[in-house]
Amino acid sequence: MNDTIIATHRLSKTYSGHPALRGLDLAVPCGSIYGFLGRNGAGKTTTMKLLLGMLRPDAGEIRLFGEAIESEASSIAARRRLAFVSEDKELYNFMTVGQTIRFTRPFFPAWRRDLEEKYLDLFRLPREKAVPKLSKGMRTQLMLLLAMARGAELLIMDEPTGGLDPAMTEEILLALADLAASDRTTVFFSSHQLAEVEQICDNVCIIDEGQVVIDGQLDDLKSQYRRILLVFDGQPPRELAALPGIDHLRQRGRTASLLAHVDVDKLLDRARELGARSVEVHPVTLKELFLDHVRGE
Repeated sequence: MNDTIIATHRLSKTYSGHPALRGLDLAVPCGSIYGFLGRNGAGKTTTMKLLLGMLRPDAGEIRLFGEAIESEASSIAARRRLAFVSEDKELYNFMTVGQTIRFTRPFFPAWRRDLEEKYLDLFRLPREKAVPKLSKGMRTQLMLLLAMARGAELLIMDEPTGGLDPAMTEEILLALADLAASDRTTVFFSSHQLAEVEQICDNVCIIDEGQVVIDGQLDDLKSQYRRILLVFDGQPPRELAALPGIDHLRQRGRTASLLAHVDVDKLLDRARELGARSVEVHPVTLKELFLDHVRGE
């Protein structure tokens, strides 16, 4: 199999003259847990619908499992190898848990009975319980079981832990991490819960206004970036904004806050030359990277 399980090149989509995606480039490594992040309206849902064949792009290319998705037939072939868990958690309300599993199982020749039993036990899902009587968390767990047990090579998820309590969220995150580690299943998921993404993801992509603004291995990104806090005797000099290596600059009074990712030592030397009286350097969190890249400052 190709080392990249999802790849898009200059992917574009417009709704009624409004661009939802503007040349989106993605490269999702096989076996990774990949966090796909952005504000509401950034283009995450549109991207997922394009990957699932629910929409057609206006321009650009999609490759899944190393193959170009150029026709309905190629899209269907790819979808047989992936599973999708939507934010809505739609299930058949006239069935029980057991009936839902038995109904779903024959559609997927690669169905894993071992994983079915594993997640029934892990999630404590009673087979005889009717779907309408399941809590929101249990509906999510059943959807995950149906997705995980079908033997999919790629799991695409939209807000999988939305509205769940911390204990159930932890169970689901651990299950996803175990699935990726033990079965080499690639997990591509969208979430607004940045702490959860930081907990289990090895790769992240942040998009804004339909374009990638930051992408890479999470540990590498966090090691490359630094938060630099500078204090001056008066207003910070205008020259700060032109220094190389600064991604974002915020000023308040005599203080300047910089997000920098290259030549930090040289940047510090230059800041001192410009009159900085106090210099502090801090590591960054995923939340800081997200906020500084999408809030438009």
